[in-house]
Amino acid sequence: MARRAGALPAGVGTTLPVFAVRAAGGIVEDADGNRFIDLAAGIAVTTVGSAAPRVVEAVTKQVADFTHTCFQVTPYESYVAVCERLNALTPGDHEKRTFLVNSGAEAVENSVKIARYVTGRDAVIAFDHGFHGRTLMGMTLTGKVMPYKHGFGPFAPEIYRAEYSYPFRGTGDLTSTLAFLDKTVGAANVAAVIVEPIAGEGGFIVPQPGWLAGLSQWCTSNGSLLIADEVQTGIGRTGAWFACDHEGVVPDIVATAKGLGGGLPIGGITARADLVDQVHAGGLGGTFGGNPLSCAAALAAIETIEADGLIERAQAIESTMTARLRAMQSSYPVIGDVRGRGAMIAVELVGSDGMTPDPDLTKRIAAACHQDGVLVLTAGSYGNVLRFLPPLVISDELLDDALGVLEKAFASQSR
Repeated sequence: MARRAGALPAGVGTTLPVFAVRAAGGIVEDADGNRFIDLAAGIAVTTVGSAAPRVVEAVTKQVADFTHTCFQVTPYESYVAVCERLNALTPGDHEKRTFLVNSGAEAVENSVKIARYVTGRDAVIAFDHGFHGRTLMGMTLTGKVMPYKHGFGPFAPEIYRAEYSYPFRGTGDLTSTLAFLDKTVGAANVAAVIVEPIAGEGGFIVPQPGWLAGLSQWCTSNGSLLIADEVQTGIGRTGAWFACDHEGVVPDIVATAKGLGGGLPIGGITARADLVDQVHAGGLGGTFGGNPLSCAAALAAIETIEADGLIERAQAIESTMTARLRAMQSSYPVIGDVRGRGAMIAVELVGSDGMTPDPDLTKRIAAACHQDGVLVLTAGSYGNVLRFLPPLVISDELLDDALGVLEKAFASQSR
């Protein structure tokens, strides 16, 4: 940690001041031999585990063949194969095209580029409680000021923010959202509406049923594009390949990353073919986009999800976690809400009135879990959400142990 402080800027944060030396099967082990049950999955990245055998084998083989050529200089088959898989797996049976980038933020940036190019419009609608990355466009779209935007302006122009549907707090109904789009921005000006099907960093907020579909219908009616930011929710995390599948919504553009690469950096932009094929040659791409190692890992991760039934496993994790957490809620009124889908579950902590956010308690609960060997993350626009993102390969025994530690933390901290 002393070396870290001397080499890195303070702006790069740390959740837990330990150094990992190995991780697998829902366990992270540090340099001192401490073992933590992993309910973070590298922020929804290691969906198939931190050392998934198929991923390790595929990357080992690829690194011996070649590490890089730049796909735009000399293409390679694995890049095409990843694009084919994303074309097939993302919502909708229309003709699609995919290209690959390095991260979720880059996937978001390119989605907005495409939308503005093909519509000839400038305005982009984002939502409060949304998080879309730390690049200029990403943090402009992001709703939370501290720590993501504070001091980093000026921001990208023609970005407008509407209310996200937040059932627990009774805000962001579809009627008011659409009224904002029509009256404040003007339908004819909107190139795209970008939305997380479940607001991730904002607190794992699952919108009211029909809200997402209503946005989709509005976009179709007004010639705007619906961009689904599935960076955190996609690739099986929510008990479906994509969170939009739960609502039967078919976006025009889907941004993916995180769980796609089995732990290696890769992002994808999958769009309607009739849209993205309009962009001129050279307008899309990048030096490292779709690196051969990341492509090998992505294909192996997708194969692992399919072969090992991890979509169904995510559904089983949801059943286990929500049952235990709702039982805790009956004992601890500080748990105002239990929500989420698949292995993307959260609790929102509140004061005695049942509504006022309690970020201090949230920090104490997280710290108590860390002290007892369970890695959890906080989230939420008000800093009062504990979010749980276990790898889909976690065992029932580890999950049960982790929830026991969490319950112990509530017992000790929420008096």
